[in-house]
Amino acid sequence: MSEIRLQGMHKRFGGNPILADINLTIAPGEFCVFIGPSGCGKSTLLRLIAGLDDASGGELYIDGRCVNDVPPAQRDVAMVFQSYALYPHMTVYDNMAFGLRHLKLGKAEVERRVRSAAESLHLTALLDRKPGALSGGQRQRVAIGRAIVRQPKVFLFDEPLSNLDASLRVKTRVEIARLHRELGRASMVYVTHDQVEAMTLADKIVLLKPLAGQEGVPSIAQVGHPLALYHHPKNRFVAGFMGSPGMNFFPAEVSMARSDGLQCQAGTATLLAAVNAAGQLAGSTVTLGVRPEHVQVGEGSLLGRISHLEHLGEHSYAYLETDLSPAPLVVKLVGGGAAIGDGLRFALPAERVHVFDAADEALPRLAASQAAA
Repeated sequence: MSEIRLQGMHKRFGGNPILADINLTIAPGEFCVFIGPSGCGKSTLLRLIAGLDDASGGELYIDGRCVNDVPPAQRDVAMVFQSYALYPHMTVYDNMAFGLRHLKLGKAEVERRVRSAAESLHLTALLDRKPGALSGGQRQRVAIGRAIVRQPKVFLFDEPLSNLDASLRVKTRVEIARLHRELGRASMVYVTHDQVEAMTLADKIVLLKPLAGQEGVPSIAQVGHPLALYHHPKNRFVAGFMGSPGMNFFPAEVSMARSDGLQCQAGTATLLAAVNAAGQLAGSTVTLGVRPEHVQVGEGSLLGRISHLEHLGEHSYAYLETDLSPAPLVVKLVGGGAAIGDGLRFALPAERVHVFDAADEALPRLAASQAAA
């Protein structure tokens, strides 16, 4: 287990900033997930840690040692790529043993490590097969096994499940989580665009945002436990990215703002939010946000009409036309019976409403509402 520390790191390609002002500490044994929209630099950041790309500035420490000028092979990290990158002419055993033989380890030690990793990954019966005779999930497990046998300080995963179908993604995700526990909580850094992978695997999420040529803007939008980002986003970008479907947003005009709450008008509705609104001015515009599952359907005085339904088995998402804004309000429905065209009564509980100021920063939620979340 090793600590990874990045101080003031940035990366440019040509004149374009890709990553800026990366200050991050990944604790020993932590499972850290990089997530964000396409083009935000998540894979580039992983490659900087691996040493496959050079930083344009800043410092990278692994286990207390600055490794900026240390070649990838000497950083004691192992990387699992999106593509399996297996040698097609070698058996599973030889694919996993290849790197160990290159390190000139003894035959008995190579055998011990390969057999141990194969057992952990349920690959023992496949050791004599070649990659062409394996399924996609089996090939990915071989690629993971090739990393495990090296017994590195840090494991790096670059979207390792994106080439698998939905069922295999779930199974392999469970295997990776189990391995993290069984390998003595080895430090793992994982890149994905899949929010389910991030929420279920991570001890810590690092949400990155695209810079789009902006100078002086940090790449990291928020760092924290998955549920902290979900329930307490720092800004509108985080609130909109975390969750599927995303948070509902609609504009509102402040009518009363105090340290113990906010009252505002959204369309024809008067709404309350349990936030510290000190400093907001009556008549100013804010953005309200509420997650689909936090809309109380069948209660309150607000009305909407279903314009679209997405049935997902035990629950559905309904898109409501309301007076709050021109955009539909997405709500979660449990059970069946709803149909397009139906009217629904709903309420927006004050403790579930997020408020974002003119700069899209979240107003602090009150302690009682934080405890409820």
